[in-house]
Amino acid sequence: RKACKLCFSNQQYIGTKLEEFGMSGCTPVYTPYNPQVKLSKSQCPETEEDKEKMSNIPYINAVSSLLYLATMLRPDIAFVVGVFACFNSNPGMAHWQAVKHVFRYLKGTIDLCIEYGPSPHAKELFVTNVDADFQGNSDNGKSTTGYMVKIGSGVVSWCSKLQPVVSLSTTEAEYIAANAAGKEISAMRSLLGELGYKFKEPSTMWVDNQSAIDVSKNPEHHGRMKHLDRVYFWLRDQVSHEVMMPQYLPSVDNAADLLTKPLPRQAVEKFRKDMGLVWRK
Repeated sequence: RKACKLCFSNQQYIGTKLEEFGMSGCTPVYTPYNPQVKLSKSQCPETEEDKEKMSNIPYINAVSSLLYLATMLRPDIAFVVGVFACFNSNPGMAHWQAVKHVFRYLKGTIDLCIEYGPSPHAKELFVTNVDADFQGNSDNGKSTTGYMVKIGSGVVSWCSKLQPVVSLSTTEAEYIAANAAGKEISAMRSLLGELGYKFKEPSTMWVDNQSAIDVSKNPEHHGRMKHLDRVYFWLRDQVSHEVMMPQYLPSVDNAADLLTKPLPRQAVEKFRKDMGLVWRK
């Protein structure tokens, strides 16, 4: 209380789920998703024999449990859980092995909690990071949107999901992701406004693609993306009215990268800390 900090942990829930799925004695790993593993529908069972083997594996129950964690207090597993959900109708053994990998990761990070408190570096009431993984889904060619909203030292809102359309360039993918993040910024400004906070400056949105920033600020750049639905030009309107302002942030410093793709251990630990996930003291 003296430090004005508040911590939230799912330690007990994780321990219960590890025991439920027979993973309480597993060997810990340090990344939620192995970057060398690529999951796809080609790994789904095709023969009746393979389908019978998977019928005795609680895949959907495990993914549902992980989805609860990813939604509530563990944004570091949000991307991989979203990938798992794509195979709920017909999961294969490769998908189940990846699910068990996440449980091994949770085993090694069971003491992590989200810490909320004042941030000495914060210049705004909240900050937003956004990123996209261009055509990362090998089954349909769609890109993944990832964004996070941070107040003080911890994230209060995050998202990792496939985009509704197939992007034709990294600029499009990043712009569509920024459009989604912009809606969250608008909702956050409205909520905080109801609580009495005043916004005299546009809210910053950190993006790691300079071309997407140019498109959001300059209408003359819209020619290269005129085939997109008009709903995606909403962001340009918000920027012109100075409600929000995209700014460039290198990928190596953009924590939203963890919400769009598998990353090596060093990057996972860095971005996890940026999100406010710290070791419970």
